[in-house]
Amino acid sequence: MGCSAGLISIDLVKDLLQAHPNSYALVISTENMTSSWYVGNNRPMLIPNCIFRVGGAAILLSNRSSDRQRSKYQLLHTVRTHKGADNKSYNCVFQQEDEVQKSAVTLSKDLMLVAGEALKTNITTLGPLVLPMSDQFLFFATFIARKFLKMKMIRSYVPNFKMAFQHFCIHPGGKAVLDEVEKRLELTEWHMEPSRMTLYRFGNTSSSCLWYELAYSEAKGRIKKGDKIWQIGFGSGFKCNSAVWIARRAIDPVKEKNTWSDEIDELPEVADFID
Repeated sequence: MGCSAGLISIDLVKDLLQAHPNSYALVISTENMTSSWYVGNNRPMLIPNCIFRVGGAAILLSNRSSDRQRSKYQLLHTVRTHKGADNKSYNCVFQQEDEVQKSAVTLSKDLMLVAGEALKTNITTLGPLVLPMSDQFLFFATFIARKFLKMKMIRSYVPNFKMAFQHFCIHPGGKAVLDEVEKRLELTEWHMEPSRMTLYRFGNTSSSCLWYELAYSEAKGRIKKGDKIWQIGFGSGFKCNSAVWIARRAIDPVKEKNTWSDEIDELPEVADFID
């Protein structure tokens, strides 16, 4: 399942915990580069070798009432979008062999377009769950006008997700992916900082990336009680998945260490490497 497996597993665990009360579930997200490492000479096929890095994260989930007070976050929503029925989406991230039968994962030039369309479909489902009624009305009014009334001159309304979420964890598949999401959701540099810093420091660690980003916000002391976090994962298929969390308490970066803690004050500013 690749990059999108992290949030797919969270959605699976959500269903399992609903069926098994008073239980724990442990999700392990990691990247195994061995199976997809390319050793041939086809230059376009070498791109994944440059993007992906080894990384991992473990997430413990519980539905025990006794864990409510000490839990960091509560899962509110999961939304999964799969565009595999469309040939362009299906082929944009694909494993195939080169002329000497060496296999590799190839990335299509249509990747950014496909990712944008998958994100649009995903937020169409997620929007009614998280947006204020005023934004929902404007979004669906323009959607109906363009889709059914064929009023193409009306610009698609982009909901202000900054009103619904305080933090964004966007899969750092590459600079172009982050630029596209930033443009489509009209986010600020501050909102994009965890994603860009994760790409800069750790690279694309596949399904575990989103947890590195959340850990970055924790190490910065940004997570306050009641804050909502939107995790957005992309992956082959093509898939776009979302998970929405709410912080049950403020995260103290001094007391709760993570992988960023020892270097958070020494990292460069995002503006120093964003270009």
